[in-house]
Amino acid sequence: MPTTQSFSPAQARRLALSAQGFSAVASDQSASTAQLARMLRRLGVVQIDSVNALVRSHYLPLFSRLGHYAPELLDQLAWGRGRQRKLFEYWGHEASLLPLELYPLLQWRMRRARQGQGIYRQLADFGREQQATIARVLAAVTEQGALGAGSLSTREERAGPWWDWSAEKHALEWLFAAGEVTVAGRRGFERLYDLPERVLPASVLAQPVPDEAEAQRGLLVQAATALGVATEKDLRDYFRLAPADSRARVAELVEDGRLQRCEVRGWAQPAYCLDTPRVPRKAIASALLSPFDSLVWERERTERLFDFRYRLEIYTPAHKRVYGYYVLPFLHHERIAARVDLRAERAQQRLAVHALHEEETGLDEAGIDALAASLWRLAGWLGLETVQVNCLRAGTPRLREALARVAISGEPA
Repeated sequence: MPTTQSFSPAQARRLALSAQGFSAVASDQSASTAQLARMLRRLGVVQIDSVNALVRSHYLPLFSRLGHYAPELLDQLAWGRGRQRKLFEYWGHEASLLPLELYPLLQWRMRRARQGQGIYRQLADFGREQQATIARVLAAVTEQGALGAGSLSTREERAGPWWDWSAEKHALEWLFAAGEVTVAGRRGFERLYDLPERVLPASVLAQPVPDEAEAQRGLLVQAATALGVATEKDLRDYFRLAPADSRARVAELVEDGRLQRCEVRGWAQPAYCLDTPRVPRKAIASALLSPFDSLVWERERTERLFDFRYRLEIYTPAHKRVYGYYVLPFLHHERIAARVDLRAERAQQRLAVHALHEEETGLDEAGIDALAASLWRLAGWLGLETVQVNCLRAGTPRLREALARVAISGEPA
């Protein structure tokens, strides 16, 4: 029986950072479409979120790893026509952009959705009770082409809360979950739905569809590739598999040698990796991370890897927030060293730093300079002219000095 590989916590961090694409300092050159596509294939899934306090979340992971790029290139990959399109939208890790290569591996989830399984209860109930509405909406999409929910709504009053959707919106979301329609593009942030055969390449739709177990194994292998080293729960969470499905599939992958058991010292649960991973000697990247970045979205894993407790406070009442509304972790080399509450104030052409919270070990001079450089790069990428620090916390005078130093040196250009 082969010896179980053992990794130290530091080695596990470096494996995770390398697998997630943080293996080098981002280039000052604007990243190409090919570079974006390669990174997206490596990650396997990028979460979409509607909050636009800084920039829509799905744009940030590529910037964090590759540096400056034209957001229009991601738009082309996600919603372009013909050969430009390399991604599709579906429920991966929440609402997500995924490489087209994974489309056959999500067919089982679409099939389950058609059966009322694995989707929000409201949608499952709607699917059972409103088949006539669903058929009417599907006919409209078939006849008219790409449509948004607003174009179909027969309701006179405006929509209210998240689940106060029109019947047509419910129908479109059910059809989307079931794979009967897909996202052809977006108008602002509104999805425009069309038939898959009018949106996705014929070569993708013609691929053999694996059975449910093989598809789930494929998703878990993709998760293992993107995570480096992970517990079963970490692997499961990446594409939001059900616990029973994930446990069975992981056991099968170990049995046939596609996954290797390993251990990380200090982790209570067994870990898994692909083959015999090469552990980098060090990790040198510095980056501001989206709250929905795949490096940190599984909060228990983030605590195990970085000793960093992170919670989203967007939906917390302002007076109860500890760190701020839109708080980005700051990765510096192998630590998450600080968290920064940021806002793009576009009318004033500035990136506003509303709060800086350093972790217990703090930022040394190199770390504060790296944060300043990251803020200037982010501002430049967003087309903002200045970085303004509004925070009065003890560490912010150092940040202001570092911002001035980096600006004078011209480093962020």
